[in-house]
Amino acid sequence: MARRPAAPKRLNTANLVGLGADRLGELLMQAADADALLKRRLRLVLAAEAGPDLLAAELDKRLTAVAASKARVSWRKRPDLLRDLDILRQSIVENLGPAAPGQALDRMIAWLDLFRGLTTRVKDPRGEVAGAFESAAPDLWRLAHAAVEADATAADRLATAIESQPLDYARWIGAADDALTQDLARALLDRLDPAVSLAIGPRGTRTAIRRLADRAEDLDLWLSLATSEERGSPDFAAAAATRLLAADRVHEAREALETALEPSPANRRWTFGRSANGGPPRLTPAWEAAAIDVTEAEGRKDEAQTLRWAMFERDLSAPVLRTYLARLPDFDDVEALDRALAHAAAHPDFEKALGFLMDWPAHREAAALVERRVREVRTPLPLKSDWAARLAQKYPEAADRLLAAP
Repeated sequence: MARRPAAPKRLNTANLVGLGADRLGELLMQAADADALLKRRLRLVLAAEAGPDLLAAELDKRLTAVAASKARVSWRKRPDLLRDLDILRQSIVENLGPAAPGQALDRMIAWLDLFRGLTTRVKDPRGEVAGAFESAAPDLWRLAHAAVEADATAADRLATAIESQPLDYARWIGAADDALTQDLARALLDRLDPAVSLAIGPRGTRTAIRRLADRAEDLDLWLSLATSEERGSPDFAAAAATRLLAADRVHEAREALETALEPSPANRRWTFGRSANGGPPRLTPAWEAAAIDVTEAEGRKDEAQTLRWAMFERDLSAPVLRTYLARLPDFDDVEALDRALAHAAAHPDFEKALGFLMDWPAHREAAALVERRVREVRTPLPLKSDWAARLAQKYPEAADRLLAAP
């Protein structure tokens, strides 16, 4: 009986290594001849092996070519462009960065400079190109941190880049996560004269400097950059009050909140909702939450708790309720939670009530709510299937009734 042929080896690193360097080299060259991106990647890998200077030169060639191109990029070619950008970014961050952080920072700045040109020639309805640049923001700031430590002029070069494209860099500052440290933000602010930059700088300069000030924890600079209209915004007033409270500047926090209550031409868009008899303007949950925190910081703790409970009763806000319960003495919170769950179950908006109980979580109360009030449902519930799946194990009848709802 003839022997059956052995099964082919699985495609993995170990088996490929067994082919030997010569055979692998031949296969890679064949693949690279049919794949321009693979060929560029191989060139970058070889350049990295030769040293940072050669890698920097190879990166410069490709960055210059992409920047100089005027060709439109269709949706079919967009994936290749994204792959090309990612290959360049990886080479800058992973290969050039550890060996020469200053050179890597310069190439990363050049890589980010591609964004503005690409937006005019890439068909990108889903925002994939913008997303690729935004997701690379932490890489920029990590490289910058290493470069500033090794190169005294690195911060100057980065500050110049921010001045040239402040609107884009404002976005990338916002997407920096923890990579943009307080010290680095301070170093950049020291090189950006806000008075000059705001006077002659392009659109977005104010936003970029303000976000750096926030990162540097320079509260006074952050506040000074607010426009009159912004100070009249309830949400901005809430953000300012929160920061001022953190700095133990309680009186100023109250003043920031009060500014959003004063009708003026600067904040007309925010106070337009005042009633005809001169009632209060429409405020936002953020403003109300900040006002409660300020009230507590002023020593009026009972009043703050009363306001928190009223806000919870109206909005069924889980964060507000958690803060309310955390401020109660031991054992009082149990009774208060029972009262809160009962209030939620009786809320006139069935979907809002069920959403709160499911997310708290209070599944027993949620199941009881479904059994009692599911007939009130008149419009589709977007989260119906998810809620039913979470109820099914312990409360199958409620889950079935929920699924049967519109």
